[in-house]
Amino acid sequence: MAVAFVFPGQGSQYPGMGKEVYEAFPEAREVFEEASEGAGVDLKKLCFDSSEEELTLTYNAQPAIFTVSMAVLKVVENAGIKEKPIVVAGHSLGEFSAAGASKVFSVSEGALLVRKRGEFMQEAVPPGVGGMTAVIGIPAEVVDEVLKTVESGFVQVANYNTPEQTVISGEIRALEEAEEKLREAGAKRIVRLAVSAPFHSELMKPAAERLKELMEGMAFKEAEVPILNNADVKLIRAPEEVKDSFYRQVFSPVRWVEDVRKLSEMGVDRVYEIGPKNVLRGLIRKIDRNIKVLSVEKPKDIEKLIGELS
Repeated sequence: MAVAFVFPGQGSQYPGMGKEVYEAFPEAREVFEEASEGAGVDLKKLCFDSSEEELTLTYNAQPAIFTVSMAVLKVVENAGIKEKPIVVAGHSLGEFSAAGASKVFSVSEGALLVRKRGEFMQEAVPPGVGGMTAVIGIPAEVVDEVLKTVESGFVQVANYNTPEQTVISGEIRALEEAEEKLREAGAKRIVRLAVSAPFHSELMKPAAERLKELMEGMAFKEAEVPILNNADVKLIRAPEEVKDSFYRQVFSPVRWVEDVRKLSEMGVDRVYEIGPKNVLRGLIRKIDRNIKVLSVEKPKDIEKLIGELS
């Protein structure tokens, strides 16, 4: 029996997230303070008092989700659980939380990194030029083939979320053409996502270059626990490996289906989703129902986790 810790990505944010754990545990409050200092923004105010619209902005959502994830993790770690994860992973932004959990950088450094990542991603493509669409009900292989026929602009797969839920990313004209062709190919649902940019696509290369430059001035540490990355479905530990993974992840697909299957191959039978909401629990169940998933966000969730791992 083996445990993995996984961390959610952008889209899991909501106003008020983290408030219960903040009020219940002093170590969670310390994390919020450290993250606020690093990011240069009041994360407590951002998470608890922002409107949904404000919190959804990429440069706000990323440090907010990272901070809540790190706060919950700190409480879990301080509880003195005996069983440790054999691997950590995250969905998109969650890979940065996974690195934080593996002590690659401090909470302060991580909060700065993801705040800047959000800014770079927001600024890489002008609003209205690109977007993202969720394609539900047809295999990813079909989506891949359909995208090869799109002629009106650039579009690519951004997220392989489940065997029959794939997110595509690209220029608006190309998305519209792809959506029409995917309906014809049998997609049950086509949902244009409420995002402001074509994340995880080649259009994000300018953001990746700026992130790379920022990371060159940061001293990452060797990961204490292997990180299963999104871009390659590979276990990484060395600082340069982590930096390279973060760089390429910005414009590469999130290969979440393969990540979950890799966890299973490693013998992981229990996954603890640490951070806001429970999006990953739903995705993992659609990939491998043999893996037990517990979402850990609020004090009652932490109590349940401590009971299982003590």
